[in-house]
Amino acid sequence: MAHNKQSPAARVPALAKEITAYYERGEEDGRLRSGAGRLEFWRTQDVLRRLLPPPAAQLLDVGGGSGIHAQWLAADGYLVELIDPMPLHVKQAAQLRGVTARIGDARALDVSGESVDVVLLLGPLYHLTQHEDRVRALTEAHRVLRPGGVVFATTINRFAALHGTLHEGLYFAPDRRPHIEASARNGLLNPPEGDTSMFTTAYLHEPSQVRTEFTAAGLIPRGQYGLEGAAWLMGDVSSWLDDPERRELVLRAMRLTESVPSLLGVSGHLLTAGSKPMDRRP
Repeated sequence: MAHNKQSPAARVPALAKEITAYYERGEEDGRLRSGAGRLEFWRTQDVLRRLLPPPAAQLLDVGGGSGIHAQWLAADGYLVELIDPMPLHVKQAAQLRGVTARIGDARALDVSGESVDVVLLLGPLYHLTQHEDRVRALTEAHRVLRPGGVVFATTINRFAALHGTLHEGLYFAPDRRPHIEASARNGLLNPPEGDTSMFTTAYLHEPSQVRTEFTAAGLIPRGQYGLEGAAWLMGDVSSWLDDPERRELVLRAMRLTESVPSLLGVSGHLLTAGSKPMDRRP
């Protein structure tokens, strides 16, 4: 089977202006470092450390933001290159020890074919609102992976906006409710212009859709893991995480239900793992 060594030079559309404006605020670096966002961070770290190949595998962190995950992965001994479309994020990530960072787009990676062991897509898929763009990003991950390499992709679950805004009380605001209910029906979260309290433009997946998109890109789905489980909707999660002993108990509880099919969609975020088939050439 022939393999492209370099991605086609086709241009891809820029991110929507509201998505760019959201990240230009510079708040992404702190989102997973404090408050309830730490649950997503620690659970992502927990699942990846169980599933990643050993260091020093070559890892491409696509849409890696400011390097929140690249930082600990490099410290663990992985060879990490981060690619992100936001200049601010690339500047922040480039300052991290052991991390190489540059501007790029998940749909057209300037990376040689079959050159990395792992591709992380921990953000791009939920900002690509068209099915074709998401499959294109996954196909690019397939292209740059060595045979047998693995891809990990995070998606936002279909009812996350509904659940989250009910929990926070935003659902009861008449100007926001139509946007929230629309996301539950068709997966497209399109908040009112200028309103960042509900995140920004995003696509919200059904768990089965992610597996379908992996397969369409030639990847073999290997497992799905609800990151926050039901805990993000219960009690004062932030105070639980402040206490190291209680935090470990929360993480332990989340492992018990992380891959139960009937509970996958309860979590705010879903991590899907897949692999590139081994080369069958003689």
